[in-house]
Amino acid sequence: MNIIGLTGSIGTGKSTVASLFQKLGARVVDLDELAHEVIYPHRSAWTKIVECFGTEILNEDSTIDRQKLAQIVFDDHDKLELLNQIVHPAIFQEDARLTSELIASDSEAMIVKDIPLLYESGMANIFDKTVVVYTSEQRQLDRLIKKGFTREHALQRIRAQLSVLEKVKLADLVINNNGSFESTKRQVEKAYCILRENQ
Repeated sequence: MNIIGLTGSIGTGKSTVASLFQKLGARVVDLDELAHEVIYPHRSAWTKIVECFGTEILNEDSTIDRQKLAQIVFDDHDKLELLNQIVHPAIFQEDARLTSELIASDSEAMIVKDIPLLYESGMANIFDKTVVVYTSEQRQLDRLIKKGFTREHALQRIRAQLSVLEKVKLADLVINNNGSFESTKRQVEKAYCILRENQ
């Protein structure tokens, strides 16, 4: 069993790389996806968030308006810490459950965990290897603006995380996602072979 931590920074293309690993046979756990699931209406994390931040963060269907919540916590470190204290334990609990299921179903599988804040959260040491997806800041900006971010908001989001260049220094393997899809695909195939050999 090989458990790999996959990370990058916002707009670097982690999801694309994760799906390429999955096509090669890796089992992917997306912690961003789990973050969405644990705050579904009336789950325990949802209840705590509503108690702390009020019903004004809710959409008409009782789901949390993630953009509204992000605006509240983004410029307030204490509120961000409070949100993290609610959400992170729920994510890690769900992650542990999923990982146990994957190991039970296929003990030889490579598990790739897509974790946006892998280094920021101090989790790197729990993985066999870490893989960083790299792009230039300009590429990150272009991708975020295409998704509807203003340039200013995109820069804020990029700079709120550890620099992708710093993450590259900490990584065991780096996927350079500045080029074509084919170039990225070849790099992922090579990384997958290396990780398999070290299993």
